[in-house]
Amino acid sequence: MHRQKQHSMSELKLRRLVELNQRLREDLDRSRVRVSEASASLIAYCRGTRDYLVPSVWGPVDKRDDPYAPNGGNCNCIIM
Repeated sequence: MHRQKQHSMSELKLRRLVELNQRLREDLDRSRVRVSEASASLIAYCRGTRDYLVPSVWGPVDKRDDPYAPNGGNCNCIIM
């Protein structure tokens, strides 16, 4: 009985190691982007995409262009 328990424990440990090995191989196969490339892409996006929540960078926003501006009182909301 004792040998059988040791054998099953060894199989369990082996299975866990094989699964871990497989996950690590999948991680190695995942495509990578250099930090310098990712940061350059992010900077280009931030410079080219207007953010209405940062008026200090983009200047004041016209109310008709601001998607976050409150509606002119034409709310069709019902509060229950």
